[in-house]
Amino acid sequence: MEPAEVAAHIESAIPDAEATVTRARGPADDDHLAAEVVSPAFEGEALVDRHGRVHDALEGYLTTEIHALEVTTYTPAEYDTA
Repeated sequence: MEPAEVAAHIESAIPDAEATVTRARGPADDDHLAAEVVSPAFEGEALVDRHGRVHDALEGYLTTEIHALEVTTYTPAEYDTA
């Protein structure tokens, strides 16, 4: 699965999300991805709940097309200070 396709799934499932997805181990690695997701929907949520939202957005792909996913989440305010 291409990083842009993964980002599109995340952005369509999480309100006002902006997702950047890259290959975690470089261009030759097809199934280890890293996702950085910024959304106001994360405001007040625990880290585990934020990651759960991202995993839910990719339900069905995580065990078939995506072997591993490194997830980093931010609210817009957190992202601006990172």
